[in-house]
Amino acid sequence: MAIPLRLSSYLDQRGAQYEICAHLRSRTSAQTARTANVPAHELAKSVIVEDDTGCVMAVLPADKKLRLGELSRLLGRRNLRLADERRIAELFTDCDLGAVPALGMAWGIETVVDDELESCPTIYVEAGDHERLLRLSHDQFHALMLTARHGRFCAESMH
Repeated sequence: MAIPLRLSSYLDQRGAQYEICAHLRSRTSAQTARTANVPAHELAKSVIVEDDTGCVMAVLPADKKLRLGELSRLLGRRNLRLADERRIAELFTDCDLGAVPALGMAWGIETVVDDELESCPTIYVEAGDHERLLRLSHDQFHALMLTARHGRFCAESMH
């Protein structure tokens, strides 16, 4: 399966340089990092949150957890909650559930990036399925995320 057309078009329109990395099928971001043999802190995972205003994609390292309260404060939105799987499937019809690329802008979704990712030399992003990642240089990821809000809203994960 190719990466979603919406994603490849978005990347092509911006002249993005990336590499597609195949890996064994995985179900979680931690498992993806292991099977793809990439550091979990360099794998950007997407977490979809919503309120009555709409959805937001939070992008953070795969080995961290989202601090919803911090994200809410950063965005000035008090009633943010995790979006349910049905809502995510509606938004990302061209992606496998649990493999949503951390580039919400390609789908017209407000995106906010945790500053922790700024220290990574390479960033890996889900490619829309459970068997491929996009490999981006730090500069390329930074350029793609210029229009996104940035802040600190992740914490150490318990595992």
